[in-house]
Amino acid sequence: MFSRDKWNEIIESLSSNWFRTILTAFGVLWGIFILVILLAAGKGLENGVKQGFGGMATNSMFMWTQTVAKPYKGLPKGRRYNFKTKDVQAIKDNVPGLQYVSPRNQLGGFGGTNNVVRGLKSGAFNVYGDYPEIINQQPMDITSGRFLNYNDLNERRKVAVIGEGVKTTMYENDEEVLGSYIKVNGVNFQVIGTYKKKSTGGGNSEEDQKEIYVPFTSFSQAFNMGDIVGWMAITANDNNSITALKSSIFDVIKENHTIHPEDDRAIGNFDLFEEYTKISGLFTALNFVAYFVGILVLLSGVIGICNIMLIVVKERTNEIGVRRALGATPWSIRGQILLESIFLTIISGMAGIILATLVLWLVNYALAAQDSSEMMFINPSVDLVTVIIALLILVISGLLAGLIPAQNAIRIKPVDALRTE
Repeated sequence: MFSRDKWNEIIESLSSNWFRTILTAFGVLWGIFILVILLAAGKGLENGVKQGFGGMATNSMFMWTQTVAKPYKGLPKGRRYNFKTKDVQAIKDNVPGLQYVSPRNQLGGFGGTNNVVRGLKSGAFNVYGDYPEIINQQPMDITSGRFLNYNDLNERRKVAVIGEGVKTTMYENDEEVLGSYIKVNGVNFQVIGTYKKKSTGGGNSEEDQKEIYVPFTSFSQAFNMGDIVGWMAITANDNNSITALKSSIFDVIKENHTIHPEDDRAIGNFDLFEEYTKISGLFTALNFVAYFVGILVLLSGVIGICNIMLIVVKERTNEIGVRRALGATPWSIRGQILLESIFLTIISGMAGIILATLVLWLVNYALAAQDSSEMMFINPSVDLVTVIIALLILVISGLLAGLIPAQNAIRIKPVDALRTE
């Protein structure tokens, strides 16, 4: 029950020596400030790294062929082989839990010879033969027109979706892009869309915009690839991990191409989910370190409050003796001391949270004025759960800070207390 007299007594006790109270409260204020800032900084770094994945489907892996390392069934080691289109269907049929299996072929590349011509202009670009699902695995924003669809694939249409970087290189500012033609290694493709790929934070964002996507079937036909697949992008559904499924995928490939079951070097792969899991684990560790350091700093403030409450109890020995003589129960004395400790801890802690919030607002305000597409530190913040956890820590800290002084207070005998000067 609310008692005005009790709260007046608390305010009077804490305000009797303002300078001492402020210095004591600063320890808790600084501790909770450090805790919130560390957690927010970790979140800002996490946001930046996640942006670095460019919105990619992280439950994915990329798979390509390598030299066979072991002889098997009369076939020698050191031989090379290629994925085939039948491998794609075999993977879909034999490995449940996959969402996308996208075969890919590639032509050209950054630093290569000019492979794309339009009029008097030419350039060297990555040209990919893809399935429509690739836009879900490597997301991009379609800035005009459309992306590839299955009609393009089934009818082997010679159409292309070009990046904004290709558009800038091959077209004038006022030229119409959609419906125009570009020549890739001597084969004409009609441009049906333009895209801007989401940043991958890997330092190649400019080159990411200089890519061309054409239907997989058209690519194979135009450049005499037959049923060869250069590499694959494979994504598991939400209920499965691609890391857990990739051994089954490798088994299908090994069986189809007569590769030794224990030959782990014949198939190259990059497991994006595995890398993403490592990074997520890193941020979990960073959060743990932030809590550990913040709570240690906060503990020093709690010790300060504990000391000051011990001094307050000693200064109020006579008062406590009189209250005990008048019939005050040990619990009422203990509760008064604990309430003062909790009140001082929460007030100073809330001031720390407010100060941390102000600092984070200023940092975010400064970051908002800059281009964040290539930044590795974005929107440092804390969520409501973190604030609630901080408040719980404050309450527990207040209880701990007042526990020893409260116990000392109820040990004082009324007769001894009244004898003190």
